[in-house]
Amino acid sequence: MIFLGSDHRGFELKEKIKEYFDREKIEYFDCGTSSREIAHYPIIAKEVCLRMDKKKDRAILICGSGVGMSMAANKFKGIRAGTCFNELAAKDGKEHSDLNVLVLPGEFVTVEKAIGIIKVWRESEFLNGRYLDRLQMIEDIENENMK
Repeated sequence: MIFLGSDHRGFELKEKIKEYFDREKIEYFDCGTSSREIAHYPIIAKEVCLRMDKKKDRAILICGSGVGMSMAANKFKGIRAGTCFNELAAKDGKEHSDLNVLVLPGEFVTVEKAIGIIKVWRESEFLNGRYLDRLQMIEDIENENMK
């Protein structure tokens, strides 16, 4: 399952991604927002992250720059969110950091670019090996600092 969420600045891109997912028969759940009316990204990020099974689900969050959604999502244990402006960042994020929440900068990428980023992120695989050690380090930091 892929959970989707955006604030008002990412709403239009989220709607276009839903159209793409529908065409490709990709299962998703839309956690909002449902209009261009002002929506606060921390609330949407929280909704998405609380619904996710961190071990198997994935999510895509969209705000204007991607920064706010990344900050909010990474406050949840088990979330590895990163803002990706291009396909290479998405590939690297998935292969090296097992990125389970892709954050898109809605005001900085076209629909076509966003779909390309999503395709690469979905098709890439975590490489394990030395990267697994790094994920364990991140989990240790979470356990030490997130109460």
